[in-house]
Amino acid sequence: MFPGIMPWLRVAAQMFCSPLPDSTMIVALEPRHFPDQVSPDHVRVRTGPPQWPLARPALLCVTLIALPAPATDTRAAPTGLQREVVLTEYSDYSRSEEMLRRLFSPLNTLRINRQATRLGKTLREQDVDLANEHFAIYVPPSAPARGYSLMVFVPPWETDEVPSSWTSVLDSHGMIFISAANSGNAANVIGRREPLALLAVKNIEARYPVDLQRVFIGGFSGGSKVALRLALAYPDLFHGALLNAGSDPIGDEHVPLPPADLFHRFQESMRLVYVTGERDSLHVNEDVRSRQSLQKWCVFNAVSVSEPWSEHQPAPAPAFGHALDLLLEDTPVDTSRLAACRTHVQSELASQLQQAEDLLARGKSAAAHRLLNRIDERYGGLAAPRSVALESQ
Repeated sequence: MFPGIMPWLRVAAQMFCSPLPDSTMIVALEPRHFPDQVSPDHVRVRTGPPQWPLARPALLCVTLIALPAPATDTRAAPTGLQREVVLTEYSDYSRSEEMLRRLFSPLNTLRINRQATRLGKTLREQDVDLANEHFAIYVPPSAPARGYSLMVFVPPWETDEVPSSWTSVLDSHGMIFISAANSGNAANVIGRREPLALLAVKNIEARYPVDLQRVFIGGFSGGSKVALRLALAYPDLFHGALLNAGSDPIGDEHVPLPPADLFHRFQESMRLVYVTGERDSLHVNEDVRSRQSLQKWCVFNAVSVSEPWSEHQPAPAPAFGHALDLLLEDTPVDTSRLAACRTHVQSELASQLQQAEDLLARGKSAAAHRLLNRIDERYGGLAAPRSVALESQ
């Protein structure tokens, strides 16, 4: 086992496309547990302590695979509800190397790349073969003058469905909705749920007039936790997140901070809307912890919507509509408050990195690397490239 690997990582030789000896190891993300399987309509989900099965990671299958060129679709793009839609366009955002850079901490990225190099392997270009995937899409009958807004939705259920009570709300907001099949809580986060969501954006933008400033990520329950990870790692793609009854703190080993330029953009431009039933106490408490972590990391553009008398279920149409209204609001960030908060975080980070450097200078390598692992877990991409340079000493 590599030194300093966090509890959310495990060794998975299955990440490779060809069998390897039992002694061959590589680090892969072990996703945080998500709740029971659900369906989109008329559902109440049992809540309680995490008991859910883990999916095998699939990101680091390390044989480079040439994917077929996408077919060109010259037909008029349909409106209304569409099921079992096959998409064709691949995106640079969903390339395995790019997902590794954005979604893993710098030191874990370093370890993965070192191991792959030692084994003479490369990351697979794309982890998903779109020819084998299906999506549900709902498109309002007419596009707004500035183009459709877009909601990419990560479900906890396995089917390609759109909650039926949401379609009239989507019509009134001029918003396209897309969700992948076989992307529920049983699916691997890095290997399926996240790349499928990223590929959805590319394909909708290719088929419909979309306002690129109104592209959002959302999810329900376990899918909401995935949506938060994608919002954090892809603020240059998504401009807001709808978190329906599922959230996590950011800035830890489960949800590491991305590279500094991306995190600064997240702080400046991301709108986060939490929507949870008032009787869903488990997820209400999760939202509190998640929002507290946002404050600590200088993320201030977040609001909450409570669903009266609701338990753990997809937001009813009125709450969903209110959440979309809030998501679409153009709310400026207090730049003075943000600058002061960033200065405080940067001061703490610089002090800890200096401690690690001093330990290395005094020959206390083990203590230095333990501290670097804690820095990597807490600060993620904010600590690079200095954390990576110190780890390499």
